[in-house]
Amino acid sequence: MIRGIRGAITVENDIEPEISEASLILFQTMMEKNQLSPPQVVTLFITATPDIHSAFPARAIREQEPFQRLPILCSQEMEVNSALPRCIRMLALVEVEEGKTKIEPVYLRQARSLRKDLVEDNYEKSDCNPDY
Repeated sequence: MIRGIRGAITVENDIEPEISEASLILFQTMMEKNQLSPPQVVTLFITATPDIHSAFPARAIREQEPFQRLPILCSQEMEVNSALPRCIRMLALVEVEEGKTKIEPVYLRQARSLRKDLVEDNYEKSDCNPDY
């Protein structure tokens, strides 16, 4: 069965190292929280707010050995006046066993404000630099 897992993270600055690091942190946390192995990931959709334009968020993920051939699509998030700035969002389509109902969305850093109803307070291990 194919399920979707959502996630989002923010960066403080629009610079390649921060974008790459944040993308990896978010993707790895989504994998860990949902106890996924690389073959289970079917595809990954990534959006970034218009104020992120120094690097492709997908690049850091594609450079990881098990994900070099993973279909990843990056696009720009809609520009909305009240939108959270410098935000990267992901939607991973994953293959899980039939009947798996527990899917853990992941919202890190300032992106926690996007879905307070879905955010847990126990992301200390994988939520690096939570202040931005």
